[in-house]
Amino acid sequence: MGLTKQYLRYVASAVFGVIGSQKANIAYVTLRGGERGRYVAVAACEHVFIWDVRKGEKVLILQGQKHEVTFLCPSPDGMHIAVGYEDGAVRIFSLLNGESNVSFNGHKSAVTSIQYDALGARLVTGSKDTDVIVWDIINECGLYRLRGHKDVITQALFLRDKNLLVTSSKDSFVKWWDLETQHCFKTMVGHRSEVWGMVLLNQENRLLTGSADSELRAWDINYLQEEKAEGEPKVKKGKTLLDDDDDEDNEEGVDESLQERILSCKKAGSILREARDRVVSLTTDTKARVVACHGNDSVLELFTVLSEEEVQKKMTKKLKKAKKKAAKAQEDAGEETAEPLVEKMLKDEIIRLTNIKASAKIRWVDCLSCAGGELKVALLLQNNTIETYSLKTSEKTPTANKTARLTLGGHRTDVRTLAFSSDNLAILSASGDTVKVWNRSTLQVIRTMSCEYALCSLFVPGDRQIILGTKSGKLQIFELASGSLLETVDAHDGALWSLCLAPDQRGIVTGSADKTVKFWEFELIKDQGTGQKRLTVKHTRTLQLEEDVLCVKFSPDHRLLAVSLLDCTVKIFYTDTLKFFLSLYGHKLPVLCLDISHDNTLIATGSADRNVKIWGLDFGDCHRSMFAHDDSVMFLQFVPKTHLFFTAGKDKKIKQWDADKFEHIQTLEGHHREVWCLTISPSGDHIVSSSHDKSLRLWERTREPIILEEEREMEREAEFEESMAKGDVPVVPGETQGEAAPAGKKTVETVKAAERIMEALELYKGESRKMEEHKYACENAGKELPPPKPNPILVAFGNVSPSRYVLDVIKKVRSSELEVSLLVLPFPYVPELLKLFNSYIQQGLEVELVCRCLFFLLKIHFGQISSNQMLLSVIDELRTNTLSKVREIRDVMGFNSAALQFLQRELEAKEDVMFFADATGQLEEKKKKRRKRERAILTIA
Repeated sequence: MGLTKQYLRYVASAVFGVIGSQKANIAYVTLRGGERGRYVAVAACEHVFIWDVRKGEKVLILQGQKHEVTFLCPSPDGMHIAVGYEDGAVRIFSLLNGESNVSFNGHKSAVTSIQYDALGARLVTGSKDTDVIVWDIINECGLYRLRGHKDVITQALFLRDKNLLVTSSKDSFVKWWDLETQHCFKTMVGHRSEVWGMVLLNQENRLLTGSADSELRAWDINYLQEEKAEGEPKVKKGKTLLDDDDDEDNEEGVDESLQERILSCKKAGSILREARDRVVSLTTDTKARVVACHGNDSVLELFTVLSEEEVQKKMTKKLKKAKKKAAKAQEDAGEETAEPLVEKMLKDEIIRLTNIKASAKIRWVDCLSCAGGELKVALLLQNNTIETYSLKTSEKTPTANKTARLTLGGHRTDVRTLAFSSDNLAILSASGDTVKVWNRSTLQVIRTMSCEYALCSLFVPGDRQIILGTKSGKLQIFELASGSLLETVDAHDGALWSLCLAPDQRGIVTGSADKTVKFWEFELIKDQGTGQKRLTVKHTRTLQLEEDVLCVKFSPDHRLLAVSLLDCTVKIFYTDTLKFFLSLYGHKLPVLCLDISHDNTLIATGSADRNVKIWGLDFGDCHRSMFAHDDSVMFLQFVPKTHLFFTAGKDKKIKQWDADKFEHIQTLEGHHREVWCLTISPSGDHIVSSSHDKSLRLWERTREPIILEEEREMEREAEFEESMAKGDVPVVPGETQGEAAPAGKKTVETVKAAERIMEALELYKGESRKMEEHKYACENAGKELPPPKPNPILVAFGNVSPSRYVLDVIKKVRSSELEVSLLVLPFPYVPELLKLFNSYIQQGLEVELVCRCLFFLLKIHFGQISSNQMLLSVIDELRTNTLSKVREIRDVMGFNSAALQFLQRELEAKEDVMFFADATGQLEEKKKKRRKRERAILTIA
């Protein structure tokens, strides 16, 4: 069947206009051994942008897929960054090339916290699904899932030298987990509301928590196992679950003696913040010497944590003062007084450093300690801005200096109007305070000009000036060459909702909330100041209406004018006489947008009732009403010289429609919030859209045709896959739903991986059967017959054997998805797989991977395997073969390790240098020495 009508696909080209998304935090990163504190990582919708704050440039983009980024955490070595997403996925990117090779899928909803351990070998993630998962980065798999919290996880921290984890949640609890036994051994209930953040201080001997009030609570941690090991007396058992009054019962029901065996946690006091609202974010620098904290306002509070020596000095001074005071009091009274006692308090250990006032409300903060006692602070603000500050912590009264402010690459508020220049090269975007002109090919800002709250805009013919319609009813005319405001015209008394250029390009028409439509003509007048001619607009006619005007549009032949009113109708007038021609009624809510086709035959209207109606302009008859979006239709525009049009809705989607066949062609998904407006280039090759997520998106028309049946089929497949992945993971017999559970999650990928393993096993069985039949035929014939034709799949893979092909399929399954894929695998395939595993181990093929699969299958199918007499001999063989092979491999590894250590000692003795020394460390030392020499030379000079 031939294609009757060809549609071309539009694809996402770029995301711009967003400096930093509010959902995810800001983090300092290092790029290719560059200067510390120069680069910051922020989320930009589904991507991660790395900004050079010194140059104000984007240096690296870590490409996301579909879901929004919700958390960032750089690795301790600075080489990687872990990124958490809205759908619960975690991906680890390399900061050298921006590629992601490791991804974890375990959470059911957005990731809210990520933390590396000290070595960077494990990762802990917390989520909105209330689960905490620990991942093994080296092996690329999940270790276990920890359940116990009843609300969103706000923070999860590893303890450096102990195998312990501490987590906080919006359920007001802080839980301590023993990772060896994977259970919660302590729950702190000393908070009356959500715990929004926490940090570890004083070599992890103190915990500082931020809650919904103005207090930062401090808790002293005593590690009792160490004390007992050192032969110290046992700590007296008291209340282990502490609240402000020390009167809460053990929430977990764990034996007190078990809790006391690991650590005790006692409230040490609290620090009062200046802000009265909740803690939004709480963080420290890498050395945990400075604590940064802020609420929902624009003030960042910095506290410094004094070291033991500094506290001791302070206490000595205090004691001296107290003694002097006591001596003076003794002289005055003439009688002896007792020796003064000075008690150490929390305010003596954690002191206020300074406050930093940002230019807008703060959303996230990150701190970095640099050489010479310098502290660098990066702030992500709520108005799409990044600010960085620097201060010297060693000074008595440190003052913060603003070092950078990234604002140029985006608007402070939502973009409410967009326009393309006539040559398709420039894009105009206007928001509540600024209007920007962008270069479409480079996506760089060409001009930024201050304006009033803009609602509509257009390029004046010639593309040298732009006109904006504002919320206050004014028309603002800007000149692009100088970036200056030429004139502000008081056009209307209400909000100016719509502007339209006349088809003869000699004037414009405006529609406003003051119930009038006004016609304007372009004029050139002499400027009083410069004496040069400049553009202005002259009011010629006014059309008074009964209701507020929401949208106006000329027909391309300049014959008709369409006006959308607040009474849910669209009125059509003759342009020359302003006589009423047609009324289009049928929408249940006001029409927010409309457009007329290039041949003046069709008018399409989009309404707040979520419908799009297509009308004939000759009689005003409704050709078709289509349910277009799941929320209000905000914008509608025809593709030039076609009957295809695009709609943008509050449901985050942009859709393309055919006005002749009344068919939905394609959906452009990408925005994460309401789409306010879009504009199509005069050539129809590009679309730009703006959204409440602060991003502008560029879409390009490709040469790829769309076949509607295939498109619908793909949509159905995507829906089916999504529903398939939402099913629960099969329950493992004998496993109780306790605190610890497997880390994996059933996804489309795991189901597909299980299907591939099943297909490979079916192929193996078929080939085995074929070989047996061939052998039997040869015996019957009494001679060697030609071998059967090999399977084309095996030929495509380089004539591998069927058993080897099964192993290759298992090897291709992602390490993080292997267990869940095997869990989904039906049991009838397991006996065949166990026999294959036996042959692999005998041949020494991928022993580690095979053992991992074998032990997992034995664990989950233990009952069925042990009761199957046919598998008894296979399991016995596996037992002997596995033990001997694993011992053999262990011996080889041990031998190699010893040989390498011997070679290292030999080389060190020969060259008298440290072998495998950290080159970066040596470089830092050299730099320090060079700086010292330079300082010495300067002082001598």
